Amino acid sequence: MSLNRRYFLKSAAAVGAAAVSTQYLQAQDAPKSTSPNEKIGVAVVGAGGRGNSHLSAFSGSSDSEVLYICDVDEAQGGKKVKGVADKQGRTPKLLKDFRKALEDPSVDVISTATPNHWHALVAIWAMQAGKHVYVEKPVSHNVWEGRQIVKWARQLDMICQCGTQSRSSPSLQAAVDYVQAGELGEIKYAIGTCYKPRKSIGKLSEPLKIPEGVDYDMWCGPAAKVDLYRPRLHYDWHWDFNTGNGDMGNQGIHQMDIARWFLGEQKLSSRVMSIGGRVGYEDAGDTPNTQIVYHDFDKAPLIFETRGLPSKNLDWKNPMDEYRGSRIGVIVQCENGYVVIPTYSKATAFDNDGNEVKSWSGGGNHFGNFLDAVKSGKKEDLNAEILEGHLSSALCHTGAISHMLGSTMTKEQVDDHVDKTSNALWRDSWDRMAKHLDANGVDVSDPKLSVGPFLEMDPNTETFPGNEPANKLLTRNYREGYVVPDADA
Repeated sequence: MSLNRRYFLKSAAAVGAAAVSTQYLQAQDAPKSTSPNEKIGVAVVGAGGRGNSHLSAFSGSSDSEVLYICDVDEAQGGKKVKGVADKQGRTPKLLKDFRKALEDPSVDVISTATPNHWHALVAIWAMQAGKHVYVEKPVSHNVWEGRQIVKWARQLDMICQCGTQSRSSPSLQAAVDYVQAGELGEIKYAIGTCYKPRKSIGKLSEPLKIPEGVDYDMWCGPAAKVDLYRPRLHYDWHWDFNTGNGDMGNQGIHQMDIARWFLGEQKLSSRVMSIGGRVGYEDAGDTPNTQIVYHDFDKAPLIFETRGLPSKNLDWKNPMDEYRGSRIGVIVQCENGYVVIPTYSKATAFDNDGNEVKSWSGGGNHFGNFLDAVKSGKKEDLNAEILEGHLSSALCHTGAISHMLGSTMTKEQVDDHVDKTSNALWRDSWDRMAKHLDANGVDVSDPKLSVGPFLEMDPNTETFPGNEPANKLLTRNYREGYVVPDADA
């Protein structure tokens, strides 16, 4: 490969970089690639959790090398330096402030695995600085900022991939083609399931003492800077709406994306409703651990079910529930059969009597697909281009909006509410959820569950016409210095 670095700094991106360069600090003693015309220079932002996969992929590829590891927790980032150095034969530089890496011309790519509330801002600042982007799912913390990433990617003509790795699975690509070719007849509906154990995260009586070496102001970034009452800073931010999006936006975004992919929908749903709550324990989290969301599309509906409690008795030794062969997966029901997608790299088609018709297996290389697109300079080569990531992420966000606008109801009230929809699928999901909660001793005769309104959306504008409370939740109040830039401003 002969790669000219000037190719990456396209004129449009350079204009954007000039406009925002005053926000960034100059990097001191920035590492320079030993093979500037052969390898793609990468800065990985966020070294915990999913960041490990980013570091492993980019340091282990013959096409790339990790020049920077960026993490506001210097201890967390520091633990990863040696492993990356051993793997690629070159030591990356450790940064607390990723903005320094944006000033280094040897960095071609920013790959981000930060908490959700940082995804959009990292991606946009990186593209404005002339860097291509790999951004973890969900690509955004809210609907508006996800659309801004798409707009900036288009304006600056940058490569931007979402970390929904199922899109690079040849087996799932073949299964989608099979269903969309009508081999099982017309699609009737899709159900995504995220039945994944989520124990209590605990609750402190006094604010958490932020670990030494963590820049908490920058950790908060665009989110509200508030005291935390959970025992752990890292990972458990998923269960706090200030920084995370619950399990529907954590694990479930993968299954939401697969379901939308099979349905072939390229816009948000015209109506959405949620029933859910955080039940079974009391802790510092505020996102639902049990929830069903209904998306009303023109062709076929998409229902998403989240369950974080075990199958019965709140006993974590018990397995999680399973629905038609799926725990963390998708069921696509068609006229003459159905497909079960239980993993990121496997799918099986059945007839309506449950007889296997066809199966597919085998995963792909999502990071490799991204690097190939960076080399070609064609966003069309991406398997999960940012628009796909935005749409699937936004389906999680709109479901959460209905939840946040909901009112707590008793089981009798929920039954009555569901009956009024005259929707058999919604009724079935609710009945199964109620039985699941009853099996865990959760008394839903008391008003514990939030029942959200059916929200009407204009998919073309991605707004809720005439519904100011819902529209307000499409975005957030950003802190000074961490404002997601409006591409239309």
